[in-house]
Amino acid sequence: MLTADHATELGEMFRLLGDPNRLRIVASCLSQPMSVGDIADTLDLSPSLTSHHLRLLRSARLLKGTRHGKQVFYDLPDCHVRQMLTNMIEHVTEPHDVDEAITEGEDP
Repeated sequence: MLTADHATELGEMFRLLGDPNRLRIVASCLSQPMSVGDIADTLDLSPSLTSHHLRLLRSARLLKGTRHGKQVFYDLPDCHVRQMLTNMIEHVTEPHDVDEAITEGEDP
């Protein structure tokens, strides 16, 4: 059962991922850990805006940071977030037919 506290936390995670830039940041870290600079360059965002988004995503445990020397590399913290995001990306990128939404027995 989903408690009220867990529902609030989950809702906050989805709210954070509702921002296209934050969603793109998390998606960019799917294949490999990335530094702030690499994320900013890849997504054409300023480093300060990228850092701001990363702070929010880290606090929600959607990303984790690991320091290597002077740089911090960001990655997904566990398979749950990775799998959910991968499934949703596959869902929106797969071909779809409007007629598939109509179930048998319904008039078009």
